[in-house]
Amino acid sequence: MQFRKTWLMALALTGVVALSACGGNNGGNKAASNNGGNTPAATNTEASSGAKLSGSILASGSTALQPLVEQVAEKFMETNSGVDIQVQGGGSGTGLTQVSEKQVDIGNSDVFAEEKLKDAAKAAELKDHQVAVVAIAAVSNPAAGVDSLTKQQLVDIFTGKITNWKEVGGADQAIQIINRPASSGTRATFESFALGTKTEDLKGSIQEDSSGTVKKMIGETPGAIGYLALSYLDDTVKTLNYDGVEPSVDNVVAGKYPVWAYEHMYTNGEPNETVKAFLDYFMTDDVQTGDVVELGYIPASKMQVTRDVAGTVTPK
Repeated sequence: MQFRKTWLMALALTGVVALSACGGNNGGNKAASNNGGNTPAATNTEASSGAKLSGSILASGSTALQPLVEQVAEKFMETNSGVDIQVQGGGSGTGLTQVSEKQVDIGNSDVFAEEKLKDAAKAAELKDHQVAVVAIAAVSNPAAGVDSLTKQQLVDIFTGKITNWKEVGGADQAIQIINRPASSGTRATFESFALGTKTEDLKGSIQEDSSGTVKKMIGETPGAIGYLALSYLDDTVKTLNYDGVEPSVDNVVAGKYPVWAYEHMYTNGEPNETVKAFLDYFMTDDVQTGDVVELGYIPASKMQVTRDVAGTVTPK
């Protein structure tokens, strides 16, 4: 009888231990879940699928590139809720200066950093991410009555030698220049590849950096002329051919239309994980064949020619 009693007590104790162990595991799992799931299994799952991106990105610079960056940023944030991206204008010079001084994460520019930054050492510190090609077209108020201008006519207009549209076959209307400030990459591209020379700001000309504002002013100002990226063109302004060549995507790709540049998104050295993910997303097929084309830019991969920092064009 003593043996049977001892055996029953041992059996009961074994059951209690088993139940306690089971209850302890459940309690442990619940605590781990409440602490963010810090169990080895949860950690391994996050690592294999990629930890969620978080943080903020500030980009500034080119207003010609701004519409594309803003649209792609919105799409990126939709699938990465922990990331906040702010996009500001200010011109290519501003973007390059600010990213060089680490005031922003990305400096958007229509020109190579070496062209804008006076300090070659600072320019060399920046990492170039070319995300598209932009073409720039001369545009006028629709009532100017002109469809095309030669290179020399454009030079004469922007240097003040031609002051009335009738001098180039248009209406008897004084020409009003809507120009960009010296910091503008759009201006640098236009002067380099349309005019072939830098110009001074003429008395009476208007300077405006925002491409959207430039378009609005040209469309509403009698006799106005300026220049815009193809992404901004619509029927509120008259797009002018250059030496008889239409500023079309096909002509740019083939190297027939010369007024174009790469769109750069510069970082100060190697970008952090979040910025890199955003820049990598820019180069996906979804963006390059979708947003880039939709907004009037050109994927760099489609170009049949290349251009270096000196402006030399070479067939691919």
